[in-house]
Amino acid sequence: MARVYNFSAGPSMLPEPVLEIARDQLLEYGCSGQSIMEMSHRSSTFDAIIKGTEAALRRVLNIPDNYKVGFIQGGASTQFAMVPMNLMTTGHADYIVTGNFSNRAAKEAAKFGQVDVVASSKDKNFTYIPDPDTIAYTPGASYVHICENNTIFGTRYTKLPQVPGVPLVADMSSCILSRPTDVSQYGLIYFGVQKNVAPAGMAIAIVREDLLGNAGPAVPDMLNYKTLIDADSMYNTPPCWCIYMTGLVLDWIENQVGGLAEMEKRNNAKAAVLYDYLDSQEFYKNPVEKEFRSIMNVTFTSPTPELDKKFCAEAAAAGFVNLKGHRLVGGMRASIYNAMPAEGVAKLVQFMEDFRKANA
Repeated sequence: MARVYNFSAGPSMLPEPVLEIARDQLLEYGCSGQSIMEMSHRSSTFDAIIKGTEAALRRVLNIPDNYKVGFIQGGASTQFAMVPMNLMTTGHADYIVTGNFSNRAAKEAAKFGQVDVVASSKDKNFTYIPDPDTIAYTPGASYVHICENNTIFGTRYTKLPQVPGVPLVADMSSCILSRPTDVSQYGLIYFGVQKNVAPAGMAIAIVREDLLGNAGPAVPDMLNYKTLIDADSMYNTPPCWCIYMTGLVLDWIENQVGGLAEMEKRNNAKAAVLYDYLDSQEFYKNPVEKEFRSIMNVTFTSPTPELDKKFCAEAAAAGFVNLKGHRLVGGMRASIYNAMPAEGVAKLVQFMEDFRKANA
């Protein structure tokens, strides 16, 4: 079997050691006589799995005791509504729009209260991040919302907004577990798991305890953080397979990679190989201001859209798949999440150079 190098923005690659364990345990988990996918979520076996997964997440991210963890069906897009339903206690909130998903989050939140877009990088096609220290935040805002890494446009925050007394809410779908994170700087972190954590179908929310319990009576139970978290993510049948896979990925990070500090070193090294190459020649262009370049999602273009199309086709034939850029940006995008091996990036760069020589 020949596995390709999958540069998809999500669902993305999973670590091969994790896939091998999942394969070996697919028909029977332990001595249970059944698959995780068949198992009662109320069984003692699955209870140990979900508790072990949460404990591993707490260890790996060093989550403080006053933060609760919820495993929630649906991806980050469901969180766009859950956040204002649960946290917009003053009737308005601040949003910083730095790409497609932060824009969608702001539009969704506007259904539940006043949204103030206090800063945006739309003026330069989302190729930079506004300086959080120069933003005029709204007095009395319930929270400040950001998307910390912008999957489509290839940017990331290098400095976080910190407004005294106002919780920071961050969509970290495409950068969670890529580096150490000081959870105490946030009121709420949420992320879809399909990029760095597990197969698609689940979001995880990490919520400061004092922010729970503020949802209004009209908020459905399934969209109420407190309802779900008070039930230990078992208010209804949870996304069992995603939780199990999350546990395997966390074990891989903790025991095979060596933790998030080592994960960050690996990711920075991979990104440096690709960005250094892009900066060394004139055929390909990366539009993002260097200070804000994403370590997870690298965007670039060739001289013409026709060459972009040719590049993606030839790359796919050579085993480098899902490099086509998002329709809002065009060009190419290489998503180099945790599971992408260093050799995948090195071989991509060699392919890029060969293509440049053949088409310059």
